[in-house]
Amino acid sequence: MKTIEDLGDLAGQRVLVRSDLNVPIKDEVIGDDGRIRASLPTLVKLAKAGAKVIVTAHLGRPKGEPNPKYTLAPVAKRLGELLQPEGITVRFASDVTGDAAQTAVQDLDEGEVLLLENVRYDPREESKDEAERGALADELAALADVFVSDGFGVVHRKQASVYDVARKLPHAAGGLVLAEVGVLKKLTEDPARPYVVVLGGAKVSDKLAVIDNLIAKADKLLIGGGMVFTFLKAQGHEVGKSLLEDDQLDVVRGYLKDAGDKIVLPTDIVVAPEFKADSPATVVAADAIPADQLGLDIGPESGKAFAAEVAAAKTVFWNGPMGVFEMAAFAGGTKAVAQALTEVDGLSVVGGGDSAAAVRQLGFADDAFGHISTGGGASLEYLEGKELPGLAVLEED
Repeated sequence: MKTIEDLGDLAGQRVLVRSDLNVPIKDEVIGDDGRIRASLPTLVKLAKAGAKVIVTAHLGRPKGEPNPKYTLAPVAKRLGELLQPEGITVRFASDVTGDAAQTAVQDLDEGEVLLLENVRYDPREESKDEAERGALADELAALADVFVSDGFGVVHRKQASVYDVARKLPHAAGGLVLAEVGVLKKLTEDPARPYVVVLGGAKVSDKLAVIDNLIAKADKLLIGGGMVFTFLKAQGHEVGKSLLEDDQLDVVRGYLKDAGDKIVLPTDIVVAPEFKADSPATVVAADAIPADQLGLDIGPESGKAFAAEVAAAKTVFWNGPMGVFEMAAFAGGTKAVAQALTEVDGLSVVGGGDSAAAVRQLGFADDAFGHISTGGGASLEYLEGKELPGLAVLEED
């Protein structure tokens, strides 16, 4: 893949950057600005080179039409606050490629950054019709001279601002994309051992392909979160009212049979009668979950056991919380794993999404880990061995 350096002298050039600024926002307040901060190095590099930087990004799922709930205006404000110490001005256009965007581009000075409104306001962005996506890509390309792909969280999507526009302009990968791919190669090509993979989250079905691909590569596969109850049920245990995917039981039985002691399951579970923060929590053996209770976290002994496996590893990839970390009573397992990752003498990777949100909510600093990914879905698809369209197009001439 070409890098920004391969694009030559960018002074005075209009550079369209696809960033991933999809952050949680409630009442115009950003809950976690991690993805915004991750986008900064590439934007600063381009602005300092004298480029006119035009950023396109999405927020949420506005379903192809303008919706004030999903405006990027609060993101533009935060981006401006973060870039102010660098002396970089951030402007905001109130549409995607229309009159406001075109005028803002014309008025943009060298070294300034312009954020366009949510690209998913335009239904062509996510269209399955190549011609429709191409038409939007043409409009985006008309705003710029070159394209830099730096939104790793969307490189697994064949979308106009990710895939099609790269085919219409001289293009390069941004620093964030290069860093993410570099880490993923370390996880898949020749990982330092012991290599431990920690998987959590709600559903086994969301992680089947990554389990298939990593079960042969990893030395240990630790399973927590809601998906663990399908594993426990596959072993013949009662799981009460816990989350369960009956249609995946045979698949999971196959994993348990073939992987042997590679798969590590919790030995105790934190349960409660209801999915509520104030529901009374108790700890039970993993093979003795009461019929009227549901599991909401791995138990303290399991947290210690998982932490010991993680801390002893040289390479760790973690995707998915161990429990309902948003509720204090059910955050212990996730916190134990996160703490252990900070103690790894090697590469520790937090695989984006809920895992990234969890470590920040639980008070861990980003630099306590080797790498926090900005793209949970993209990371998983890469680890599944899938081709990511947004990366593949960057390798085209």
